[in-house]
Amino acid sequence: MVDALILAGSPNNGPLKDCSKARYEALITIGQKSMIEHVVDALAGCSLVDRIVVVGPQKELTGVLGERKVIIGNVSGNVTDNVVMGLKQIPDANRVLLATSDIPLLTPQAIEDFLNQCQDQEADLYYPIVPREVVESKFANSPRTYVNLREGVFTGGNVFLLNPAIVEECIPKGQEIIKARKSPLQLCRLVGLMFLLKFLTRSITLSEAQEKVSRLLGIRGRVVISGYPEVGVDVDKPSDLDMIIRLMGPA
Repeated sequence: MVDALILAGSPNNGPLKDCSKARYEALITIGQKSMIEHVVDALAGCSLVDRIVVVGPQKELTGVLGERKVIIGNVSGNVTDNVVMGLKQIPDANRVLLATSDIPLLTPQAIEDFLNQCQDQEADLYYPIVPREVVESKFANSPRTYVNLREGVFTGGNVFLLNPAIVEECIPKGQEIIKARKSPLQLCRLVGLMFLLKFLTRSITLSEAQEKVSRLLGIRGRVVISGYPEVGVDVDKPSDLDMIIRLMGPA
């Protein structure tokens, strides 16, 4: 079994602010529950998940999560700070499933499938990707950001299985990569010109991409191909929220 950590500290001051009066995105209501409740219930329903930690606005989360068996840590800064603080709630954890709070379609089956594919425990970080055709076969009206690789077209998931020992060193490097994604010069400095050219011409293989990211982060990383688009369908704009409300039904 693994422990889980959900990040639920994003203030509702972005694209979703006109959709809900909730102070935090995790507290936006979809159907009969808030987004964080949907994610917690999916994790709690998976037999492979043990303890669940939620990092966010402690007072509000305590009221919303009610009798659910979770550990709540108060939001305390940026993503790195919140991950580190959440892991301190479960210092003896060997592997931790990190999830965002904006994937309300997540199911116990999707989590179980992902964790079963990560059973060897050899890597420091496991990351799911979902083929475009799998996403569109189930959620045809869900525009995602896709990456073209030689093996196909994929979108990324919003869950990770990680070794807690690598977090403090790995996350700042990951944030540097994310910041550089819109700057060709910075990307060339990070990944190298030849890798970038191969990526732009769609000739990078999955194994090459996995190896490059592992080297950049200084860890052993592994990509897992998931057949469950629920791990990657997040809510970050009004059209996403509208689609998921239609799927789940009104409050």
